[in-house]
Amino acid sequence: MIELHNLRPEGGSRRARKRVGRGPGSGKGKTSGRGEKGQNSRSGGGVPAWFEGGQMPLQRRIPKRGFANRNRVEYQVVNVRDLHIVGEKATPEALRGAGLIRSLRTPVKILGNGDINTAVDCEVHAASAAARAKIEGAGGSVTLLPLRGAEGE
Repeated sequence: MIELHNLRPEGGSRRARKRVGRGPGSGKGKTSGRGEKGQNSRSGGGVPAWFEGGQMPLQRRIPKRGFANRNRVEYQVVNVRDLHIVGEKATPEALRGAGLIRSLRTPVKILGNGDINTAVDCEVHAASAAARAKIEGAGGSVTLLPLRGAEGE
């Protein structure tokens, strides 16, 4: 019966380690398979994978441009024209159920593309000025939810 104390790997599934420096008869004695002299024969020798022999390395030759803000908030966007699918209350859960957003973890922003005729109460993380005007013009309201990780949470 196989139990934890007698588990063994399948025969031939694991290669034996190379035993170097064990005399001339082993085939890996004396220089231990490192050849003669040189940087790679020394202990701690060799060069990093990106080293190019002193030539200006690729990552320093290529120009760097722009700026990536590490604190940027990426929103899932929903347009005003799609809010009629949800009904009278648009929360992240309702938008997810209607297939308008993918995740409940990422904040939701409503943008002003399209028109709206029905009153919809929106509880989202952000809304553009145009979207807010169209929603409130149709008799709805916009309530902003706090972002995750915001102060006070």
